[in-house]
Amino acid sequence: MLHPQLEENYKIEKREKPHSCEICGASFNQKNSLVAHIRTHTGEKPYSCTDCGSSFTEKANLVKHMRIHTGVKPYSCSMCGNSFTQKASLVLHMRTHTGEKPFSCETCGSSFSRKDTLVDHMRIHSGEKPYSCEVCGASFSRKNSFVYHMRIHNGEKPYSCEVCGTSFRQKNSLVAHIRTHSGEKPYSCQTCDSSFRHKSSLDAHLHTHTGIKPHFCEKCGSFFSDKANLVKHMRTHSGEKPYSCRVCGSSFSENASLVTHVRTHTGEKPYSCEMCSSSFAYKETLVAHIRKHTGETPYSCEICGSSFRQKNSLVAHIRTHSAEKPFSCTDCGSSFTEKANLVKHMRIHSGEKPYSCSVCGNSFTLKGTLVSHMLTHTGEKPYSCEICDSSFSRKNILVNHMRIHSGEKPYSCEVCNSSFSRKDSLTSHLRIHTDEKPYSCEACGSVFSHKKTLVTHMRTHTERT
Repeated sequence: MLHPQLEENYKIEKREKPHSCEICGASFNQKNSLVAHIRTHTGEKPYSCTDCGSSFTEKANLVKHMRIHTGVKPYSCSMCGNSFTQKASLVLHMRTHTGEKPFSCETCGSSFSRKDTLVDHMRIHSGEKPYSCEVCGASFSRKNSFVYHMRIHNGEKPYSCEVCGTSFRQKNSLVAHIRTHSGEKPYSCQTCDSSFRHKSSLDAHLHTHTGIKPHFCEKCGSFFSDKANLVKHMRTHSGEKPYSCRVCGSSFSENASLVTHVRTHTGEKPYSCEMCSSSFAYKETLVAHIRKHTGETPYSCEICGSSFRQKNSLVAHIRTHSAEKPFSCTDCGSSFTEKANLVKHMRIHSGEKPYSCSVCGNSFTLKGTLVSHMLTHTGEKPYSCEICDSSFSRKNILVNHMRIHSGEKPYSCEVCNSSFSRKDSLTSHLRIHTDEKPYSCEACGSVFSHKKTLVTHMRTHTERT
């Protein structure tokens, strides 16, 4: 015979639930539970948030939601003091202290602290992928993987950096990005004390001590110490550039390249020189700049012995020996040893003059030309001749001037062997042989080989008037 209290509890459990749903047959002890349940069929959500407009089927869910706006976290952990908006979140959190994992996989015995984590895990065994993308057909076993994937199609990047405005699809990507501003490197190597912003970078670094390169490119046979580098490498074969700039639309194969590119729009210069306080957008530019102070030129040419502060300067210099000019203009066919020179050249065709004088408004295609122009306003002539004390606003004018003293004439005509101290003098001389006449009179159409001849001619028109 059961104890009276146990018998009463048994009767309560067996008691019929008087409130039934006519749609699906579910039964409830209380009428308000039935009312809330029916809304799952009708889609009615009578409880709305006045702050953001979100709607809910039950008042209790609205109360929980409002804590997002009010910041109220009524459930606190007695062990570490962390607070939570929902009791269920506190229950889950407590398991991080107790180590409790009440949800076990019957297939492999793995245990989990949360039921939804077990549900996701079970799909490893079943192969089930219930979340499908309607755009490309990709399927996923976890909802958060599906949500992340959809942002690739819709372009949504809900996590923004408050420092530079860069946005990300995932919160952990934002967390890692913020470290580029703070300089924080929480992942340290116990072998050599190197520190890293990302755990994956530390994992890859550890392979430098072991020499292991487990990731293999099937296209070209290259090996890599970590999967991320293999993924980046594969883009050299596919040409994929998944990282796009929201401002100008430029695309990049690596996120790091996008981050540095964005600085061209924001003007951010996070790398500062401790010797002169100059700031730079790129770390490698700072490293090269510091060599101006130290005098270090670690990159040497094996042909002539010239040395340089930057590796790319050495690469460009070597082309002066090989005569290689890999960067070509699609408009006129001119070729250049450096990409930067091609970019400058293209402004001749486009007419772009991105460097403007703040004093008179004149614009220039080259930054160096603007710097020289500014000296016409300041009157500064920083380049002095050591022989006659003449001063000049530009270095190339000083170089030309020095040839007056040395008698040097490095520019020779291949037709008649005449020599000149200045390149523009040679260019002007060659028109004698080519009969080129690039200067035209707007008044009468006469053409001339030299600008000064045109200027003299123009006086014949002004004197008549």
